[in-house]
Amino acid sequence: MSDETFREFVVARGPDLTRMATLLCRDRSDAEDLVQDTLASAYASWRRIEAAASPEAYVRRMLVNRHVSWWRRHRGRVEPRADVPDVATADPTDATANADAVRRMLRELPPRQRAAVVLRYYADYSDNQIAETLSCTEQTVRSQISRALASLREPAQDGLTERTPS
Repeated sequence: MSDETFREFVVARGPDLTRMATLLCRDRSDAEDLVQDTLASAYASWRRIEAAASPEAYVRRMLVNRHVSWWRRHRGRVEPRADVPDVATADPTDATANADAVRRMLRELPPRQRAAVVLRYYADYSDNQIAETLSCTEQTVRSQISRALASLREPAQDGLTERTPS
C-alpha cells in the first residue's frame, strides 16, 4: 500500500514541487532534476515520511535542503552551454564615464551648493535636515539646490557633454 500512496502523492503534489523548484533554481530543467532526485530519495524513506504529520512539508523541506546542497557544491563553477542566450547588456564604461562627469561637475560647484546637492540626492536628507547640517534656513537650502541644478544643467542646454574648467 505504501507504493500506491507514494504514487498518489507524486501525482497530486509533483506539479507544486516542480513550480517551487523552478523558483529556487530559476531553470526548468534543473528544477525537474531536483524534484526527481528529491522524490527518489523520498521514495526510499516513504514509510517514515507518510507517517509524519505533513508528508508534503517533509518533502518540500527535503527539496530545499537538496537545492542548498547543490548550490553550495556548484557555486562558482561555470558550466558550458551549447546555446548562449542573446542578452543585451549595458556597456559599463558608459556608467563609469557618466559617474566621472558628474563628479567633475560637482567639483566645480561652490562648496555650499555642492554640500546641499550631495546631502539631498546622495544622502536623501530633507530640507530641514540639510538646513540643520549646514546651519542655514530651509529657504537657503532650496535656493542653493536650485542654483546648483541650474548650473549643472548648463552643459546639457548648450549641447555639450562635458564642462571645461574655467
